[in-house]
Amino acid sequence: MTNRYAVILAAGQGTRMKSKLYKVLHPVCGKPMVQHVSDALNQVGFDETVIVVGHGAEAVKAQLGEEFHYVLQAEQLGTGHAVLQADELLKDKKGITVVLAGDTPLLTGETIDALIAEHQAKQAKITVLTALAEDPTGYGRVIRGANGLVERVVEHKDATVEEQKVREINTSTYCFDNELLFQALKQVGNENAQGEYYLPDVIEILQKQGEVIAAYQSPTFSETFGVNDRVALSEAESIMKKRINERWMRAGVTIIDPAQTYISSEATIGQDTVIYPGASIQGASVIGSECVIGANSEIRNSVIADFVEVKQSVIHDSKVESRVTIGPFAHIRPGSALGEDVRIGNFVEVKKSSLAKGSKAAHLSYVGDAEVGQNVNLGCGTITVNYDGENKYKTTIADGAFIGSNSNLVAPVHIGENALVAAGSTITEDVPHQALSIARARQVNKENYKKSN
Repeated sequence: MTNRYAVILAAGQGTRMKSKLYKVLHPVCGKPMVQHVSDALNQVGFDETVIVVGHGAEAVKAQLGEEFHYVLQAEQLGTGHAVLQADELLKDKKGITVVLAGDTPLLTGETIDALIAEHQAKQAKITVLTALAEDPTGYGRVIRGANGLVERVVEHKDATVEEQKVREINTSTYCFDNELLFQALKQVGNENAQGEYYLPDVIEILQKQGEVIAAYQSPTFSETFGVNDRVALSEAESIMKKRINERWMRAGVTIIDPAQTYISSEATIGQDTVIYPGASIQGASVIGSECVIGANSEIRNSVIADFVEVKQSVIHDSKVESRVTIGPFAHIRPGSALGEDVRIGNFVEVKKSSLAKGSKAAHLSYVGDAEVGQNVNLGCGTITVNYDGENKYKTTIADGAFIGSNSNLVAPVHIGENALVAAGSTITEDVPHQALSIARARQVNKENYKKSN
């Protein structure tokens, strides 16, 4: 089997982004652009991948990890010069090398695989990934011969009137014979207006040597889309969002209004789940089957089991078991775990707490740093008072306890099994199991008080 290598060009500063964030780290549907490119390559499978970095090199390494080789393009002298930085790692190796840009997040593994297949079928030394553009102005045109092979690639400014009518354009993604690539790169000059070394010049060099230059046309123009500014970033986000939503709808998920629904590229959703407009499913969230995700709900890096209903609520970094109902207007903060059949109602906040099977906090409560057992009822206005200004403390509530409305449980405190806390109580000491605890001032009526004043 032919060895496969890849080079990702990720050294450009991206000044048109007008950002402190390194260009290829700008996210599209929740994932940095260069991560999208890396993931597409991983789908295909390569023996080695080299990342050419420049500005923000450490940030790129932190994002992609140690499984890749990194080479530094300290001075930005063009795409040919960028690939040449991988010379020491790849130059003498037999096989093929795919070169692609780190700002092409829409490129799929399927298209990269098809590019390689065409390269091998045509026994080519270079295969250019092309696309049909509605308006090819500004792009290099791919001129094919009668046999379908590439005769030349001509830049727009150098094209004749007839050549300018050609809609097939060079996307700047290539498959090369690895050894010939690095031999030819050493022959590329910089006699141009920018004084840079351009990778497409390799095409002309190998053509003059009589080598076969092939082309594979991408299924869509949008897949080859490169991001150079915030406008293009927004367009890529829109295309990716549409692609993701269509994938899930075809997999059996109902999305009421795809144009107003955001789903991360890393999220997973089960069949027969219904997602309403304005929902945002972020990060590596997992949503089970037959769930209902209500309008304007936000779920981030959370695991939601089957048959869960979320109404206009926020869930971050938490786990929700089957048949739970949440909301409207609830906030499940990081580190929370809701057991089966739990009910979290309107204006309830849960933070770093667990509620076991069948427990409920129906409205207007704060549950923080708490461990709540099974079938516990937290009445309206229940607060676990977990913070003294310096430290956080834990509240534990055993199975079957009933907490009356407007109760304050001042942690650290333990409420025993089947205990009752009377409404309006402020509990500062442990409550034994099956006990009734009342902690409130005795009512005093001042008769004729208003009349006397």
